[in-house]
Amino acid sequence: MPNDQTGAPGALHPYRSHTCGVLRAADAGQIARLSGWIHRKRDHGQLLFVDLRDSFGQTQCVIDISSPLFKELEAARVESVITVTGPVVERSADTINPQVPTGEIEVRVESLEIQSRAEILPLQVNSDEDAGEDIRLRYRYLDLRREKMQAKILLRSQVIASIRRRMIEQGFTEFQTPILTASSPEGARDYLVPSRIHPGKFYALPQAPQMFKQLIMIAGFDKYFQIAPCFRDEDSRADRSPGEFYQLDFEMSFVTQDDVFAAIEPVMAGVFEEFARGRAVTAPPFPRIPYAEAMLKYGSDKPDLRNPIEIRDVSEAFRGSGFGIFAKAVEKGAVVRAIPAPGAGARPRSFFDKMNDWARAEGAAGLGYIVFAEGEAKGPIAKNLDAERIANIKAAAGLSDGDAVFFACDKVRGAERLAGAARSKLGQDLDILAPDCFKFCWIVDYPMYEFDEQTGKIEFSHNPFSMPQGGLEALEKQDPLEVMAYQYDIVCNGIELSSGAIRNHLPEVMYKAFAIAGYAREEVESRFSGLVSALKFGAPPHGGSAPGIDRIVMMLADEPNIREVVTFPMNQKAEDLMMHAPANIPPERLKELCIKLDLPPA
Repeated sequence: MPNDQTGAPGALHPYRSHTCGVLRAADAGQIARLSGWIHRKRDHGQLLFVDLRDSFGQTQCVIDISSPLFKELEAARVESVITVTGPVVERSADTINPQVPTGEIEVRVESLEIQSRAEILPLQVNSDEDAGEDIRLRYRYLDLRREKMQAKILLRSQVIASIRRRMIEQGFTEFQTPILTASSPEGARDYLVPSRIHPGKFYALPQAPQMFKQLIMIAGFDKYFQIAPCFRDEDSRADRSPGEFYQLDFEMSFVTQDDVFAAIEPVMAGVFEEFARGRAVTAPPFPRIPYAEAMLKYGSDKPDLRNPIEIRDVSEAFRGSGFGIFAKAVEKGAVVRAIPAPGAGARPRSFFDKMNDWARAEGAAGLGYIVFAEGEAKGPIAKNLDAERIANIKAAAGLSDGDAVFFACDKVRGAERLAGAARSKLGQDLDILAPDCFKFCWIVDYPMYEFDEQTGKIEFSHNPFSMPQGGLEALEKQDPLEVMAYQYDIVCNGIELSSGAIRNHLPEVMYKAFAIAGYAREEVESRFSGLVSALKFGAPPHGGSAPGIDRIVMMLADEPNIREVVTFPMNQKAEDLMMHAPANIPPERLKELCIKLDLPPA
């Protein structure tokens, strides 16, 4: 930044000699030229004070009513862009503003140039007043001028820079992979791009650089990474942007699952420690939790380990018991999961009624419960169980007098879902989550396949390009639903930050893996021709992962909504209100692409 110290206005840079955040008392007596946005104006009759803002800070400027520039500056609206020149003056002791770094000085305006006039604003930049999401997204460039938004977007840039530096220090090389590519079964819908040169054919935007990063390994490079844009046509959620997102995509050759963990853990822990602002971060190595254990103990493969509640299976305590509803269900193959509620024994009856109502709203029949008072167990279920069964439940759930326990009874999947949701709700309602910390873990040993009850077919449960544990022999001899894969997720505070796997680098294993999921050999060769062909010419064992950049920044910024840390996000309907996308295309453009519309009825 130009910083002419001569004091001669004619020698100054045409727009600024200093930024709006740099001047201090030691600069008094200098002539300064500042450019920025009018943040606030305060008219004190004889004096007009203007807080001038740029991305570096704010400086108070003052002009006397006797100045011929007074009326011009007075007429300029807030958020107009101006350039002012004048001497830096120390403020008197009673007018110093300790809230801003430039609070000991002000600039007396001796020359003024209006660079750009602002119209009446649709939202207030100089306050945190909620203008509503639609207004904020339609005028995102104004929303981004706010101090809080600037801090979050700058944090995003700093996090990405930190990740990039740490990956390079670990010996990874940055590559870029194509944006226009072929469709692949990644688990979501592709965004398709019509080809003008090849009528009737379409490119797809990559859901992830999956095959390309594997091809980079097959090409002989050892460690790859990129900050990769990914595109998925899926619905919006608080922790997922519709349309596009970014991830730290990386891959390594000649590695085991443990090698991948050892490479990425220092990066993740280091980035979180760097921007944690005093919050504790799990030190590597991160805990490893098998998928089956996670579903049993937490009811989720995205467990929030800040929550001390651990779910227990108590099916046997109800088998043949006097509580007929659960006893009959267990005989028919259902399970009963106990969700401890530490300290809830002192809660009023309304607390338990509200939990029951919540469960019904979740689609369940309800949540049974037992309250452990001093020397006795209370509640409808306790009345129908003998003392030994109650004692077994109490011991299995690790409970004491003053605690309570809720029950989820259903088939395994349904019981896991309800118990996991109840665990999360109880953690919040009882206020027992560990504060100010980031708790990481790995979820490992995912099943290779799952059974889709709607289609009656076996499908890939996670990543179709993963290596099954046991290789080809496991695929040929084991029940497909019992085959586990070298697949893993990084989870932090209940949010999935990364999915990854050791890849299937053997063609014969890939053919068999896809055949189990219903893909003929010809279809595999057609849909994944580039990868399958490459695997036939010598592929190293390789694996990697892809932590989500947006979610990392969201957590570090302590924001529940991912749109708060994305520069130009879409709304929940996948619309860009600022750029008016998606938009209709002129008929002549559609004709050029050989496309005719077949729209649904209005």
